[in-house]
Amino acid sequence: MKRTTVLKKLAQGVALALGMTSALAVSAAELEKEELKLGFIKLTDMAPLAIAYEKGFFEDEGLFVTLEAQANWKVLLDRVITGELDGAHMLAGQPIGATIGFGTEAHVVTAFSMDLNGNGITMSNDVWNAMKANIPMKDGKPVHPIKADALKPVVDKYKEEGKPFNLGMVFPVSTHNYELRYWLAAGSIHPGYYAPAKGDVSGNLQADALLSVTPPPQMPATLEAGTISGYCVGEPWNQQAVFKGIGVPVVTDYEIWKNNPEKVFGVSNEWAEKYPNTHMALVKALIRAGHWLDENNNANRAEAVKILSLPNYVGADAAVIANSMTGTFEYEKGDKREVPDFNVFFRHNATYPYYSDAVWYLTQMRRWGQIPEAKPDSWYDEMAKKVYRPEIYRKAAEALIAEGKLAKSDFPDFATEDGYREPTAEFIDGIEYDGKQPNAYLAKFKIGLKGDEVVK
Repeated sequence: MKRTTVLKKLAQGVALALGMTSALAVSAAELEKEELKLGFIKLTDMAPLAIAYEKGFFEDEGLFVTLEAQANWKVLLDRVITGELDGAHMLAGQPIGATIGFGTEAHVVTAFSMDLNGNGITMSNDVWNAMKANIPMKDGKPVHPIKADALKPVVDKYKEEGKPFNLGMVFPVSTHNYELRYWLAAGSIHPGYYAPAKGDVSGNLQADALLSVTPPPQMPATLEAGTISGYCVGEPWNQQAVFKGIGVPVVTDYEIWKNNPEKVFGVSNEWAEKYPNTHMALVKALIRAGHWLDENNNANRAEAVKILSLPNYVGADAAVIANSMTGTFEYEKGDKREVPDFNVFFRHNATYPYYSDAVWYLTQMRRWGQIPEAKPDSWYDEMAKKVYRPEIYRKAAEALIAEGKLAKSDFPDFATEDGYREPTAEFIDGIEYDGKQPNAYLAKFKIGLKGDEVVK
């Protein structure tokens, strides 16, 4: 008999002998699958997985989990689709992109949003020094947020000299790609189009700045080598550039879009349908991990930093991880500022899978040509509901409330929640986003596809 089965039966027996109604005693027998392998990329926002493992939240649900770092986002997605991984820490755009058929085609779903914010845009020292002449200063320090307007003269000079201005991002459907494009376009720098119908998926058609994929841990070395002039990535790889003295983070994604959704926990739809109880148990454990990371005003973050610094998780120096995980962010070396919401794992309903989050990603896919033709508003809603599964999240949350592990006030009001956040204009360009009106949103941008436009 497997060790996991022995432990489960022992725990159930003890609980029943004591007259307990623990989640393990009641639900462990109902789990369709107990031993799971989950994937992640070495970034601090994989934290809910590490915490759910280290704090025993997975085992509380009768789950015996192995966490495994993956080489890159494509390998991670492919292994979830083939079933080599039961689920994974994913870019929010991955389940969406796969489901609509951009890149690898497969139906992937998410019932858990892993975090808000957490990314930054870093420039090389040379580019930063050229930008500084265009940035307002106060008390000897740059005024934030720094807009791409300050970068435009630098990019224009590269063009005049016939040199490409190369920037790195982590994946074509990553938040980083869309945030970098958003920031550049808001400063009148065209980040280029995709044209899959023409067989061009470079994303560089008509571009002023050329964006290409670089895996997150390789960003600092690629910048140092001069292959790219800047990048958009999650932590700790912006702070690593500061520590190494090779670059300067110029803006965070919190400044580009306040409290933007970042990673999700993804599984194949086939897996979700085959193992519904196991899926819900996973979501329960991850919700508890997110809550632990944010509770008591981030009181647990120092412990989380120590865990994440272990080589089997992020494996970066604890001081580098702490620079952002503990409520601060360092821009130019020595310019450390308070950014309490740089990493959010639970507050602001961070873990709830909002349809409006999915719709925003779809609008950016359309804006930059990954969705080559116009779609009605109803299509955006339909696709969001195909990928994002708040009904599973709700069951997990209600079980945690019934078990006394979390309070009803910790979650959205499920009786009235429709899955769409209120419209917000907390973007670096002040343009309002309403997830229920995606085409009207796209029409507001000067740069990017809108209406019936196609890439020519």
